[in-house]
Amino acid sequence: MSGHSKWHNIQGRKNAQDAKRGKIFQKISRNLYQAAKSGGVDPDGNPQLRLELEKARAANMPKDNVQRALDKASGVGAANFEEVTYEGYGPGGTAVMVSALTDNRNRTSCCSSFCFYSSWWFFRN
Repeated sequence: MSGHSKWHNIQGRKNAQDAKRGKIFQKISRNLYQAAKSGGVDPDGNPQLRLELEKARAANMPKDNVQRALDKASGVGAANFEEVTYEGYGPGGTAVMVSALTDNRNRTSCCSSFCFYSSWWFFRN
């Protein structure tokens, strides 16, 4: 019976679940970093960080991942993320505001402007 391996079916489901969890963990990790960077790493004095920690616990995010994100924000990690905002105009003159968290301003600027130009929108930095 070719193609009917039980292990292959289990592996496919597990890989799909892991990919979904990884995506959620990455999003929560970015939000943890941003909250800790803007208000400090103490959850008692930073309500935004406290909320993100609750979201991490609700998503069963490992404590190591949470600690790694907080260490990056406190300066232990080498990456330095910053929040950038771009403005543009869409069809019919509608204003569009893009807010991004990045470690490389130039790459984000190029990517954002490409998205605006490829859809015939006007971009302002």
